[in-house]
Amino acid sequence: MFRIIAIEREYGCGGGAIAQKLARRLGWKLWDQSLTEEIANMANVDCSAVERLGEKLDSRFYRLAKIFWRGSHERSIPIDDDRFFDADCLVSMMEKIAAKIATEGRAVVVGRGGPYFLREREDTFRVFLYAPREEKIRRLLREGESRTSAEELADNVDRERIAFCKHYFSSDWPVRSLYHMMINTAVGDDQVMTAIVETMRRLDEEHAHLNTPGLRGVL
Repeated sequence: MFRIIAIEREYGCGGGAIAQKLARRLGWKLWDQSLTEEIANMANVDCSAVERLGEKLDSRFYRLAKIFWRGSHERSIPIDDDRFFDADCLVSMMEKIAAKIATEGRAVVVGRGGPYFLREREDTFRVFLYAPREEKIRRLLREGESRTSAEELADNVDRERIAFCKHYFSSDWPVRSLYHMMINTAVGDDQVMTAIVETMRRLDEEHAHLNTPGLRGVL
């Protein structure tokens, strides 16, 4: 049975908002802003010494760490560069948090490499959300971005995610075989949620049917 939904998304496609609605609909915990807070807490305790490593970082991956740190809140969370930790530390902490999420279950995880960290778990339903460029720009404009800013974000943020996944997971972004579903959010948030929930339900039913005593080895 699926206990976790791990959502990866193109920037601006509405993935964060859809995940929030989905978690509310299921009554599950949303790990989006919560991930940011958990990472911040861990950084203060476990990664204080990493501040000294900042000067040794490739500036490119310093920026990549910031992109993944902020997740769906790239433009809304101020980060003090003098106290920021590096991408290696971020990935290490996310791996620990993923293990915690897996233990608790009943969770909707947004980005931060969640589908990669949880890829071996049969109880994790992995989804990739995307949208045409104009749809992403439309959503960003609705969130208050200027046209210039919306276009810049839609065109550039995902390029950094591609580089991040290539570096840390030796994988393409997105790698299609990783996901149970890939959905165009231009169809509408409610339609996306319904597709996810319905597909999960059907896969759970099929799994239960195949594991019913007396049916094993028959099909």
